[in-house]
Amino acid sequence: MSLDVIRSSLPALLARFTVPGAVLAVSTGGERFALAHGVLNTRTGVEATTDSLFQVGSITKVWTTTLVMQLAGEGLLELDAPVRTYLPSFRLGSDEAAATVTIRHLLCHTGGFEGDLFTDTGRGDDCVARFVDTLGDTPQLFPPGTMLSYNNAGFAVLGRIVEVLRGRPFDVCLRESIATPLGITELATDPYEAILHRTAVGHIAPSRGAPLAPATVWSLPRSNAPAGSMLAMSAGDLLTFARMHMSGGDGLLSPDGVKAMQQRAADRPAPGLPGSGWGLGWEIMNDTGTVIGHDGGTIGQAAFLRVIPDRDVAVALLTNGGDAASLYHAVVPPLIEELTGITLPPPAQVPTPTPAPTAPSDATRYLGTYSSRVADLTVTQDPAGRLWLHDAPKGIFTELGPPAPPQELVRLTGDTMIVRTHPATAHPVYAFIGDDGHGHALFLHGGRATRRTPHHH
Repeated sequence: MSLDVIRSSLPALLARFTVPGAVLAVSTGGERFALAHGVLNTRTGVEATTDSLFQVGSITKVWTTTLVMQLAGEGLLELDAPVRTYLPSFRLGSDEAAATVTIRHLLCHTGGFEGDLFTDTGRGDDCVARFVDTLGDTPQLFPPGTMLSYNNAGFAVLGRIVEVLRGRPFDVCLRESIATPLGITELATDPYEAILHRTAVGHIAPSRGAPLAPATVWSLPRSNAPAGSMLAMSAGDLLTFARMHMSGGDGLLSPDGVKAMQQRAADRPAPGLPGSGWGLGWEIMNDTGTVIGHDGGTIGQAAFLRVIPDRDVAVALLTNGGDAASLYHAVVPPLIEELTGITLPPPAQVPTPTPAPTAPSDATRYLGTYSSRVADLTVTQDPAGRLWLHDAPKGIFTELGPPAPPQELVRLTGDTMIVRTHPATAHPVYAFIGDDGHGHALFLHGGRATRRTPHHH
């Protein structure tokens, strides 16, 4: 899968996966390559170029972690200190959790409170502070430090700690402490800056089966900027950031701080779930920990960063709609294998022959509704014994595209299920975890834990 092969196959792959525009950038040793194809916006027809800006979404979390680690390196912050050391008025639904959750818990997604909260607190410089003040009624799903569950809100809290300790708004900290020292200029921290560049717009299907159209909203609320709602940049400048993490911190971070981020801090909570675990900020992509990275998903935009520090290789793929994850699987793992000899774990496959239907007596563990602020996930069993997942998005998640049809679940391994038929290369995987005391799973976990809604008898 050499770059020449990718260059010649990229147009067909974008068409196959209905991706309007994409940029792929590769850094290997001292060399850099970048390819662009398609358009930034199907309405305007502006071509995607290697210097175009795309939203990087949650890859921002690695930038936020870098800011936190700089503070730790300067002795201004202790990773194992409770959040309340720096935000004395911090509140969650559980006062015990709010008092005990630490910076480290937030950095590796083990905070345990519900995290998909996208409350819009306006566009002013106080928006992150105001967002953190809204978390007082946030449900605590499990005690801090006990399980990995991807948590956006935790990174907004970290961003607020950065603001308090630096005395400046989050986006100013991003620029002053990371972008400017690294010479990164193809970057925007809000739509006002983004419009001054060649900038991608996300594309979503207005209804199921409809063709993609430019999204009617460019970004998620600014309150979530430290979690990834705002930051946009070129693929090349994203690699400049990645290179800093492959070269001992470039004076922005100590080599020890760089290493600490890359070391496993939390494991995936069940076998079969994608990835391997989390460091601080970085996702650990394989069990040996040689490949780290992060993905980003915003309104119709998807970004993928993979970094192999020992081999001095980094790959970034930025896209603006369609089945971007399948484009990633077609291009990035084969390229990494060619450049490093490292094979990334492939997506889980539906077992063949298809596993037998679950006996109704066993199915009771799984059946029921699991709810969060952004979705109601209901598992049912049909007369033939097949299990079905019904995903009803709520709140801002209704803007991310039309809801999926009911999806049949078959057993992958143990209590981990995989969606049987799915248009993407990687079928979604869900694990049923814990026990509610009545023989039912307590959580449905697809990367983040969603808690069972109690039955009212």
